[in-house]
Amino acid sequence: MSERRLHHADSAAFRHAMRSLSSGVAIVACGDGESRAGCTVTALTSLSLTPPTLIVCLARTSSTLAGFRQAGAFSVNLLSARHEALAQRFSGRGGLHGARRFDGADWTTLATGAPILCDAVAAFDCLIEEVIERHSHAIVLGAVVSLIEGADEPALAHWRGEFSASR
Repeated sequence: MSERRLHHADSAAFRHAMRSLSSGVAIVACGDGESRAGCTVTALTSLSLTPPTLIVCLARTSSTLAGFRQAGAFSVNLLSARHEALAQRFSGRGGLHGARRFDGADWTTLATGAPILCDAVAAFDCLIEEVIERHSHAIVLGAVVSLIEGADEPALAHWRGEFSASR
């Protein structure tokens, strides 16, 4: 049997093609006080219902990932269409970093102490189960220890580089 050589597709073409996949938008956050960190993510999915477990993918260079590792816990806050400005802020647009990104929104905590957006569509409070580093990103497995369900409103979606209300 001949040995196969792995050849990856062109990264730019891959990125462009993946823009066709619509996804939900969330803010992941960790820490407390001035050590809070967070970012906007679209690479998020459930792994298991039993036990409840989420997967979040973050760049290995992300300061939020460093905060996750330090805190050992994080939140996942699903955003509604009215949270577009907050999604922009946590994506880094506007130049705010660290705890300053949390200004202007109401936050609380649940079991782990991670920041929970009070008016999120839903929010999950997670303990880090495992961090798997692959290529440019880390795959974070979060054991959901508590959650809140918010208002029944259209979720914020991301498609072709833009935010919009899901239908």
